[in-house]
Amino acid sequence: MAPLVKEFQKHQNIFETKVCVTAQHREMLDQVLDFFEIRPDYDLNLMRPNQNLFTLTADIISELKPVLDDFSPDYVYVHGDTTTTMAASIAGFYSGAKICHVEAGLRTHNKRSPFPEEINRQVTGRIADFHFAPTQQSYDNLLKENLPKQNIVITGNTVIDALLESSERVKTIKNPEIDFLETIVDPSKKLILVTGHRRENHGQGFINICEALKEIALSNHNSQIIYPVHLNPNVKEPVYKILSGINNIRLIDPLAYPAFVWLMAKSYLIITDSGGVQEEAPSLGKPVLVMRDTTERPEAVQAGTVILVGTDKNKIVEETNKLLTNTTIYQKMSELHNPYGDGNACEKIVEFIRSL
Repeated sequence: MAPLVKEFQKHQNIFETKVCVTAQHREMLDQVLDFFEIRPDYDLNLMRPNQNLFTLTADIISELKPVLDDFSPDYVYVHGDTTTTMAASIAGFYSGAKICHVEAGLRTHNKRSPFPEEINRQVTGRIADFHFAPTQQSYDNLLKENLPKQNIVITGNTVIDALLESSERVKTIKNPEIDFLETIVDPSKKLILVTGHRRENHGQGFINICEALKEIALSNHNSQIIYPVHLNPNVKEPVYKILSGINNIRLIDPLAYPAFVWLMAKSYLIITDSGGVQEEAPSLGKPVLVMRDTTERPEAVQAGTVILVGTDKNKIVEETNKLLTNTTIYQKMSELHNPYGDGNACEKIVEFIRSL
């Protein structure tokens, strides 16, 4: 949402724009706000130890009421499929605002996968007045749900706007995390960046993923795996238990956005269960293996920029080895067009609202 905030701020003669954050993920949020030089007008500071979906949803709705009462917005913009998005769309609807859903129309049509994101975005889609779909497929999904055609716009995804701006900025900024990464990245080796955190992979799924990464590292000494490990104990414990002590695997703390963008750009390929990375990496020419059984981003699979490998150990190893050893397959995958946009999504979103 950062580049969209910036785009609205260019039109202060037309729009009064205020930013509200729930701080559902305090540490990750603050470094992004700092990097994009955004100061929230309202900060609900809702992060709590051992937070659960019941209390978080209730807190977001109730804490947004005074904000909505104070500012009385005509439009409330929400993004994607987080609990913040779903609860804020309900609160905005209760306040009488029109709800604008950025990254609308993504669907797996399986309410349990990903959980709770699939239901979050479907609920938001029912409430929203205007839908900014990243692709033709997401647009078609919304039409099938009988939403009015004139209220849906294909824009590309704002995450690409953010990435293209950020990948240039990180080349010039001074950043302690990037300084640290420069000391551990071995430029003589093919860098594999790994991220993983999804609830549906907790348990045996993460054990399979770690066993696969171990096999890849031990059989490919000319490669280096760097894995910023999510702080959730369900992730951290199996990762450190299985992957510690292997020479060409570096387990590091989670990275702030600028350093993560820098590391993506340095990577040879990326193995992830993240939705956003599936969209971002192709813009940097990086093949992606997705450790999920379903994806709400089938355009990337169809375009060939990502391959679904689930948590099947053999499949993860097989597809990684192909990309590490077969330059023809790698080249073809890394040169494909990104189906998620050209970096002008925010302009299209603001232009649509201006046209109203």
